[in-house]
This record gives sequence, structure tokens and C-alpha cells, in this order.
Amino acid sequence: MSVNGRPIPHTPLAVDYWYVRRCPRIRLFFLSHMHSDHTAGLTSTWSGRPIYCSPLSAALLKLKLQVKQQWIHPLEVDEPHMLPLDDIGKERLTVTLIDANHCPGSVMFLFQGYFGSILYTGDFRYAPSMLREPCLRNNINIDVLYLDNTNCDPTRVLPTRQRATQKIKEIIRSHPDHEVVIGLYSLGKESLLVDLAMEFKSWVEVSVARMETLRVLELPDVFTTDREACRLRVVDQADVCYANMQQWNRVSPTLAILPTSRPLVSFHPNVHVVPYSDHSSYRELEDFISALKPTSMIPIVGNCLPGSFSALLPSRKRRDVLVPESVQNYMLKQPSVQSAQQRHKGPPPRSTGPRPPPRGVMFESPLKSSQISSKVNRDSSTLSRHPPPEEEVVEEEDDNHIVQDMSQCCVQVKCKKRFHDLCGVNIVNMVTEEMVMAESITLSQFSQSNFAPNKIMTNTVPSFRPIVVRRVISTPETNTNRVTVSNCDIMSSCNDPLNEENEAVRRSHEEVEEMEESILQQLSFTAEDMRSGGVLDASLVEQFFLIPQTLWV
Repeated sequence: MSVNGRPIPHTPLAVDYWYVRRCPRIRLFFLSHMHSDHTAGLTSTWSGRPIYCSPLSAALLKLKLQVKQQWIHPLEVDEPHMLPLDDIGKERLTVTLIDANHCPGSVMFLFQGYFGSILYTGDFRYAPSMLREPCLRNNINIDVLYLDNTNCDPTRVLPTRQRATQKIKEIIRSHPDHEVVIGLYSLGKESLLVDLAMEFKSWVEVSVARMETLRVLELPDVFTTDREACRLRVVDQADVCYANMQQWNRVSPTLAILPTSRPLVSFHPNVHVVPYSDHSSYRELEDFISALKPTSMIPIVGNCLPGSFSALLPSRKRRDVLVPESVQNYMLKQPSVQSAQQRHKGPPPRSTGPRPPPRGVMFESPLKSSQISSKVNRDSSTLSRHPPPEEEVVEEEDDNHIVQDMSQCCVQVKCKKRFHDLCGVNIVNMVTEEMVMAESITLSQFSQSNFAPNKIMTNTVPSFRPIVVRRVISTPETNTNRVTVSNCDIMSSCNDPLNEENEAVRRSHEEVEEMEESILQQLSFTAEDMRSGGVLDASLVEQFFLIPQTLWV
């Protein structure tokens, strides 16, 4: 589809041009008429920018393209209208709509402002009465003329529409026994149909879609969708073809008329091409340019104008256009369009950026916060949390954790059912001060004195039997070693160290010692293997990657 529209340079204006992405600085859009080559790119999704046109084009725009009413601004013909050119009310333009004598609702636009005077004809058929318009007869200087150059061929001669109408009537009269099919576009030449209906006292059959358009135009009641008793019938111009002509004539003698200025050749003896044009002829364009004497001209169709038109222009030079600062800011500012999501008050889109650190219920440790180092162990399972009422809980998917101080003892569980419930919770252990200090020491600084002489005995079979810990404690007063045995049964309470020791006393010391000796005898280590070897050599350590251990269970 050809595009017969233009953005106006140095202004926020565009006429019959609807490709917003190609002209992001345009803010005011004007529609000359509703032919498809002037509405290419304009759809029902248009939003954010006003459309100015004649009242008749506004009604057709809503009917044919379903453009929302809030963006359509009809302007009365032959009346000047003031429109803002910025968002602070400093700069304005005056626009006047002039009947273009082309099709229903078609207009020319006369723009006047800081850019001078610009006349945009759109598609038009010149008539001398146009020069009597108040806005044109005041001897104003047209700085730029955007000209409809459709029929800009000096070798083609086009009759007036009155003469073309008479020619069509003569053809119909010469075939009194024929039905008449007239091939037209979806809009235009309605006045010709009214003349033929009055002349031959016949209804004009049209399609249902065309009838909707005709009702908006408020033409005389000579149209019908009933095929009975209608000698005149309107079809789309593309339907007038050889195959259809053969079919129509098999039913009854049929005559086809194509009223167009296009250089078509008849392909059937009953097809008549009549040069009925809604565009100005070459000679009419010469008269129009000679009367206006514009400083410069720009063609609407294509990029070429005959050299003979240049001789009709005056010798004055067009002045430079200085765009006001407020207009420049207005053209750079993005128009405010409420998004569909805001209109429907829907939820904001989910962020695709990095997720924030998880937040949960924090149980404070008696240690100072500067002495505690903790990191979160993520788990994809759904977690159950039971925060105290006064704490704020932030709900986040897959990031729910309970942080609890494990420096005192193991988790207190009162029954087996409670233990199974707890297994579904991620517990992040907060390390003790001694662990933090040990972790902060580099490997090269470790020595045998950093470790206490503890011997740890654990169950070799997975079960919930007690874990027995054998500790050797040095007593300075007697210079002797005292051996203590403590148990930590996960099914019993062990928050109190005294309870641990009492529980260990109740155990059989002999049974525990026998178990120790039995296991130690089965080990393959010798006394030489257990001897301290001192600090590892740095060259040996550098061969391995060290991963710091941050979670202590």
C-alpha cells in the first residue's frame, strides 16, 4: 500500500502519516480524507496522540477503523482553529480546513505559525471557487505548498466531472435494455450515483457495507440493498473483470462503467472506461499554482514535479525556520499514555533482576552481632514458620528459613512427633565465638597447640542411640587428668550441661570403656601414625583448593 502522507519538517505536525516510530517527535496528526492510501498504518489500536479531521471523516474513522473516540478531534470546515504547539501554552498555530472537492469529508489544511504558512492539499480537485475562501483571498503568502500531483501529466486531458457525468448518461441511454454495473472504490463518487438515480428514476443497489457508509454521509434516499427492480448496481472496481462480465451477461444483458482517471483499456465490448476524476488535471494545477504563487512546492505523490511548475513560482526565497525552544521540548517529551496494565489496575510485573536476600524470623543470639557470622542455606522445599506475633514476617517463595542460635546446645525436642515435624525446617546454625576465631586463622598459622586433646567417640551404626563424648580435662590443682563422659541424646533435653553429666553418670562406665577398646583395637593405625607432624609445608598446601567451611552442625 502506497503512503501519500508527510511529516511537516521543523514542526510537531504530520498529515496522513501514521507511522509513529518513524516520526517520534510528531505530536499532532491530521487526516485529509478516508481513502486507504492516506490511512495506511492507522488502526484501531491508535492511542496517545490526537487526530484532527473534518466532522464527516471523524464519523467514518470511527465506523471503518474503530479508532477510539477520545483520540478523534473533529474541526469545522472554513473556520480557523487555534492549537497548542507546546505543553506550556506559549506557542500556537492556526489551522483552517478547506473543502478539497475530492470525496466526502476530504479537506485541505492551511497551517499558520512560527514556520510561516503551509497549505497541504491532500487529494483535491481544483475549482475556482476555492480561491474565494476567506483564508486564501487575503493575499497571504504561502511559504510551502504540498500539492496533489496525481494527474501531473501534461499530455493527458481530463474533462470536468460535469462533462464526464454527461458522457456516462449517454452511454446508459444508448443501452436501454441493459442493466448497469458501476465499479467504484469503497468511498467516493457518491454524487455521481445520486445524479444517475435521479436521471433514470431507479434505485441504486449497494452492498450492506457500503450502505453503512452511505447512512453516515446522509445522502438522498436513492440506495437500497434489495436487488429487485434496480437497474443500477454498484460493485467494487476490482469485481469488474472478464469472468464476471461473462457471467452477468449470461443472466441478462449487462453494461459496466468504470468512472476513473486511470489509463485503463476496455477488455470487453460492454465495459466502458470514462475519465471521471476526483483529482485535479494538469491544466487545473497550473491555474491553482498561478493563483497562489507559493514560495516552494513539495509533491504528495512521489518526489517529482514537472519543471514547468517551477516557472510559475515567484523568485522570492523561503525564510529560515527557527523552532522555538518550548516546541523543541514538546517534541522531545514523550506523550503520556496510560498503560493497559495501569488502566486495569493489575499487579506490577515480576522483577527479573537479582533476588533480594531472604528475610525470615530472627531469634537473637546472646552473643554480640559483631561476633556472629551466618549464611543462609537455601532449600527449594516449602517451609513452615511459627514466628512470634510481634515479629514482622516477609513472605518469599523458596527462601523461608528459621535462624536459631546453636552455640548453647542442640535443638530441644520433647517428643518423637515434634522431631519429625522439625525435619521439614531448614535450620541455619550460628557459629560460636571460638569457631569464628578458628576460621579467621590462616592455614599457615595453625599449630598443634591450637587443638585441645579431645577424643571423640561416636556410634558406628546409624540410630538414635546416645552419642558418647570422652573429654580429657586437665586439673591444675592436682596436676591430674579427669575423664568425663557426656551423652547428647537428640530425643532428650540437653540444654543444661548438668543434666548431660548426670545422664552420663547413670550410664555404665565399663560398657563404654569396653566399646572404646573394641573399636580402637580394630583400627589399623599405629602409635607412629598418631604422632604429631607439625605444620604442613606451604608449598604442599598451595597445590590444593581450600573451601572455607561456614556451616557448623
